[in-house]
Amino acid sequence: MALGLLGIAYGFLTAPKTTADVEKILAESHHDGHHAAAPAHDAHAVAAPAEAHHEAPKTETHEAVANDTVNTVEKDTMKAEVAPVVEENHHDAHAAKADTHEADAHKEHEAHLEHVLHQLQNKPWAAMYVACIFFLLISVGVLTFYAIQWAAQAGWSPVLFRVMEGITAYLLPGSIIFFLLLVLSGMHMNHLFTWMAEGVTDPKSENYDAIIAGKSGFLNVPFFLIRALVFLAGWNIYRYFSRKNSLAQDNASDDSFYKKNFKIAAAFLAFFIVSESIASWDWIMSVDPHWYSTLFGWYVFASFFVSGITTIAFVTLYLKSKGYLEYVNTSHIHDLAKFMFGISVFWTYLWFSQFMLMWYSNIPEEVTYFVTRIENYNLPFFGMVVMNFVLPILILINTDFKRLTWIVVMAGIIILTGHYIDFFNMIMPATVGDQWFIGVSEISSLLFFFGLFIFVVFTALTKAPLLAKRNPLIEESKHFHY
Repeated sequence: MALGLLGIAYGFLTAPKTTADVEKILAESHHDGHHAAAPAHDAHAVAAPAEAHHEAPKTETHEAVANDTVNTVEKDTMKAEVAPVVEENHHDAHAAKADTHEADAHKEHEAHLEHVLHQLQNKPWAAMYVACIFFLLISVGVLTFYAIQWAAQAGWSPVLFRVMEGITAYLLPGSIIFFLLLVLSGMHMNHLFTWMAEGVTDPKSENYDAIIAGKSGFLNVPFFLIRALVFLAGWNIYRYFSRKNSLAQDNASDDSFYKKNFKIAAAFLAFFIVSESIASWDWIMSVDPHWYSTLFGWYVFASFFVSGITTIAFVTLYLKSKGYLEYVNTSHIHDLAKFMFGISVFWTYLWFSQFMLMWYSNIPEEVTYFVTRIENYNLPFFGMVVMNFVLPILILINTDFKRLTWIVVMAGIIILTGHYIDFFNMIMPATVGDQWFIGVSEISSLLFFFGLFIFVVFTALTKAPLLAKRNPLIEESKHFHY
């Protein structure tokens, strides 16, 4: 955590402050093999045409010669008078055109530098945002899985309840940090959300965006923050009462607390279905405010849901290796691995449905989302598909493999890494464009939030017995074999 904080601070301190800094960075990045072209010569310079000299025809009379001489003198006089005026007008026109062209080029160059400045200033913010939302949503995914077990009255999983409750302890600190990031974005401390920029909804502003203006009834800072507060508060309230009832059930003489948890789990899942979809639109999809997908909420859910289940498997295997969770057996691990396998397939189905339909229809405002990622994020874009689908399928398709600790761990590392890259792909292209690279900010943000996650989760695990003793289904869970 300390190392991560230092790196995050370094990322912010070294971010460019002015367009002059950006010019210096761009010059350094293009130093090897990409030299600036030499200044072009004036394209508007016009060479003066050579005048043809024709010899006057000889005449037999002196009068004809005299007349020709007079005419030639008059024409030369007229040329001498008109030529300076024409040349002066010609020169002025080209000079004005050159000045306009130079001004436009300068203005375009300054606009480009300003855009790149915003992207590079966004980089430490975006890196922190990706890591923050990833670990927050892991805890939300575990909370959802936990609620499903209660609502379904599942008999195999109660021996894992305290592990799930420990992981969801991260929800509160994660929510606070994340909400602060959203508030800072609303205060224009960064440019993560382009729809928050000044003047985008004002027709008189040069920043006016008709598409964003059409969505301003939904995408406005006060309503955005209110929604975030309601969603985060709702999830945390459910976590608080479910944990409280679960602990109370240990010392209860009846199943009243169990029944309470059953009811609030069902209510939470109804709330979660709506809140998660809208949160996905707000926190991730709105970084690309011109683009939308009707299944995006499901897509994001599948990503953090499988990440949460994988985290349950990791913590369970670690505690088991240290001599805890004596009633957890290979059948419990097998079921967790089945969920890891199944949700990975579900995620792939959603990814392919979204990608294939938009790519095939080739509607510009839709396909641009994928073109940007394929062109500028080619390796992470296709790499995460391999990590989130191909490898989990190959590793976990065998039933026996799902019971082997080292294989589950290997598959889990691939899944968590792949889905972190998935979140990276969803957020970075819209916030930093083609200025991305894995640097101090990205690694440090990951270290800080990973360290905080481990600290909070394992601290929570020490606060209560690791077995839910009075749960009415605990005996079934203890003797679960598949």
